Amino acid sequence: MAEQKTGQSGWWRVFHDKFVVEERYMSVDARRNLYRIAVGLMVVGVVAFIAILVSVLQHGGITAVDEPVRSGLVALRGEPATTIMIILAIVFGPIGLPIIILVFTVAWGLLAKHAWRPMVLAGGMLTGVILAQIIGRSVGRQRPPVDLMLFGADSTFSFPSGHVLGACDFLLITTFLIFSRRKNPKAAVAGFAVAGIGIFFAALSRLYLGYHWTTDALASLSISFVILGAVILLDTWRTARIPGERITGELSKQETGAE
Repeated sequence: MAEQKTGQSGWWRVFHDKFVVEERYMSVDARRNLYRIAVGLMVVGVVAFIAILVSVLQHGGITAVDEPVRSGLVALRGEPATTIMIILAIVFGPIGLPIIILVFTVAWGLLAKHAWRPMVLAGGMLTGVILAQIIGRSVGRQRPPVDLMLFGADSTFSFPSGHVLGACDFLLITTFLIFSRRKNPKAAVAGFAVAGIGIFFAALSRLYLGYHWTTDALASLSISFVILGAVILLDTWRTARIPGERITGELSKQETGAE
């Protein structure tokens, strides 16, 4: 009887600890810099998105790059490159990427003692999906000509690119949530560089295969900057503590005694 009660208590403690927020201590300047970076990303993202959106609605401005880029990529098409781009499109597509994100997030949540960061990642990804649907239906931009699409016809709206937005959100948010807990700037730079390469190829595959305009991909990146900035703001506000600062959260690690 006592063993059963102890076992239940142990399982309940593990479950409870999953929802304990993992605070981290840092200097005043370090926390202030995180807030500045977050706000800067959001401002840059909003300004860039508005500029792109206005250009798309007025059929001018930065959309001047759309046709030259499309024509240039069509001229570069070849069998090996097309195969690679189709593979990338599947990985970052509406089936492949959600499966990758689901497996990664669930595994991270189960293996980690605290589920704060996987939950933040999931929230950021869901925000991106919702924004893509709302903006896409509101703008109603047509995709490039169907006869130039290499992986089946797609008649859904083009702006922004859901594939690129999903890739941006997953790679950028994951990189931040992992490397923000490590005091190694070089590793963080390398992590974001790898994320940038992944984003570049995710966008390139959509443009190469004929499903999006360049400005669709740029709009997705700008939206992702806003989401990343919001994630940094939320995570810093909830977890970043200055030594000696009073802890007030109901599920704080220090208050519950969690390690």
